[in-house]
Amino acid sequence: MVRAVFALFACIAVATPASAATPCEALAHLTLPDASITSAVPVPAGSSTPPGGRPVVNLPAFCKVTGVINPAADSNIRFEVWMPSSGWNGKFEGTGNGGFAGAINYSDMGAALSRGYATASTDSGHQAGMTDAAWAMGHAEKIADFGYRAIHETAEKARAVISAFYGQGPRHSYFASCSNGGRQALMEAQRYPADYDGIIAGAPANYWTHLLASAAFDIQATLADPGSYIPARKLPAIQAAALSACDALDGVKDGLIENPVRCHFEPAAMLCRGPESDSCLTATQVETLTKIYTGPRNSKGEQVFPGYSPGGEAEPGGWAAWITGSAPQQAAMYLFGTHFFQSMVFADPAWDFRTFQVDRDTKTADDKMARILNATDADLKRFKDRGGKLILYHGWSDAAIPAQSTIDYYQTVVSKMGARDSASFVRLFMVPGMQHCGGGSGPNTFGAGAAEGDAQHDMGRALEHWVENGVAPEQIVATGYKSRSDPASGVARTRPLCAYPQIARWKGSGSTDDAASFVCVKPDSPVSR
Repeated sequence: MVRAVFALFACIAVATPASAATPCEALAHLTLPDASITSAVPVPAGSSTPPGGRPVVNLPAFCKVTGVINPAADSNIRFEVWMPSSGWNGKFEGTGNGGFAGAINYSDMGAALSRGYATASTDSGHQAGMTDAAWAMGHAEKIADFGYRAIHETAEKARAVISAFYGQGPRHSYFASCSNGGRQALMEAQRYPADYDGIIAGAPANYWTHLLASAAFDIQATLADPGSYIPARKLPAIQAAALSACDALDGVKDGLIENPVRCHFEPAAMLCRGPESDSCLTATQVETLTKIYTGPRNSKGEQVFPGYSPGGEAEPGGWAAWITGSAPQQAAMYLFGTHFFQSMVFADPAWDFRTFQVDRDTKTADDKMARILNATDADLKRFKDRGGKLILYHGWSDAAIPAQSTIDYYQTVVSKMGARDSASFVRLFMVPGMQHCGGGSGPNTFGAGAAEGDAQHDMGRALEHWVENGVAPEQIVATGYKSRSDPASGVARTRPLCAYPQIARWKGSGSTDDAASFVCVKPDSPVSR
């Protein structure tokens, strides 16, 4: 769920006096509070295959330290720290976890290590598949570890290990991750503002209780009545209809909806006028689609959580993966929603989504889990005052976490902190056509491995440039490749990602596949031609 290209930078800037470095093997005897080191071994350059994982290739020689943290009696937080044997860039990058976590993020650690960072990751306090929450039932301390404690504890322990190995701590520390990792990122900024100098939070699942209440709402909409289910074979027609209605609103017909907020595609336009086919929807399917786009509301008519944006329904990694599923009860959000309420909210493996009530069960989820799992605090004054910088991003076609939810959080920060203060430390970039944390029909490569590898094309480098040189990013150039995930296939399209609320608008001349042909403007601003 969280791609290595986006798990960019993390950690804790600490002024540590220079002292004698410690050989890798000797770190096995390092004493840490509430933790134990289980191994410390030098690893030669090449490939490394973690237990139960895929090989991580092209790694430099490094020191690998593994350990366990036990801040509470029922805690068992596994963590690893990888440190380059030579060529350390003096920085620390932490990695986050997708879904319900349950495994150390080796692939993102490898990406960080290869770029010269000391890096660390944790399983967040349990071992399980990322859609499995059975471990949480009856284990309040493990839920706390998953919610906020494991990432913070790992950062502290990693800092101590790095300081011992190199004889000095990192001069700058960054954290970036996506999805649940984006929630972890915001949790750090809110609860532990001294941990990180710079944070990137991608598609954050920060309003966890309401996101999964929304998942339960969508499960009911698609499955409570067999006739309401929208099969995957109808998704191409839905996407085509949405693009037909809204693609050209930005003046460029390019298969992307630049600003879906302005898209007023009506599902009723797809109602079958004759026999049902894959190109139309039945009346009950129209109702289902309307609910998915609209999102749940409570009995007072208040929005509980935003609905999904139109435009990327049929893309790989889109609705068939997350919302409707390739078949009933096979969508990822079906698994996340049911497992959350079964294991975390009600501690009842027999809980049935058909019993879900928006008002009652959202309140129960909030009462039991919001304090532990939600990262919605808009007061980031402590993070700002120590010089912290925050970048948020979200793909408009995200089929896992509605893109509007990140805009909503950003706007609460601006409201709480004030426009001027907010502009000094936080930026939001919305990504047209991008699915969950990556992929999709729009240009979506803007992290480590981006075409140019500089602050203009690489969000992680832009964050560093902001933290270390005081230059705030106003736009990031995203790249799309001819073969979507293969830079070797050649560049197909570039497009500027504009600091919200600005959007990219074509100048009226030049290739619409070239970022240079676009300018960032406020949504209502005309473009001089």
